[in-house]
Amino acid sequence: MNTTNCNCQISCTGKAVIASIIIGVFAAFFRFTALITITPVFLWVLFGIAVGFLGITLLASSFRDSERIGCCQSLIPFFAGILGTILTSVILLGITFAATSVLGAIITGLLLFFFSLLVTSATCLIACRVDCD
Repeated sequence: MNTTNCNCQISCTGKAVIASIIIGVFAAFFRFTALITITPVFLWVLFGIAVGFLGITLLASSFRDSERIGCCQSLIPFFAGILGTILTSVILLGITFAATSVLGAIITGLLLFFFSLLVTSATCLIACRVDCD
C-alpha cells in the first residue's frame, strides 16, 4: 500500500488510515469509559453495510475495463476494511462483553477502525477512479 505520492506528501490512502486509527482509538476509549454502548442492531447494520460493499465490489469487478487495471492502489485498505468490519462485527455479535471490559473496548475500537477505513478508502477509491486516465 502506497501512503505517499510522488511529492512525498501523504496520499488519500494514507490520510484514510490515519483518520481511521484516530477514530478507532477514540471509540475504544469511549467504550472503555462506558460513554458509548454497542447494540446488536448497530452491529447488524455495520455487518450489512460491509456485505453490501463486498457485493457491489464483486459485481463491479466483473465489468472492469482491462486498460484501467492497476490504476488505483486503494483496493488493499478497502478490502481490509470490508473483511475487518465483517469479522469484528461477527465477534461482537457472538460474544457479550461488559461495558467497561478492556477486551470489548479493543474489539469495538477495531470495529470502528475497520468501518471508518472502509468508508474513507471507498472515498479514495472513487476519487481515484474518477481521476484515472
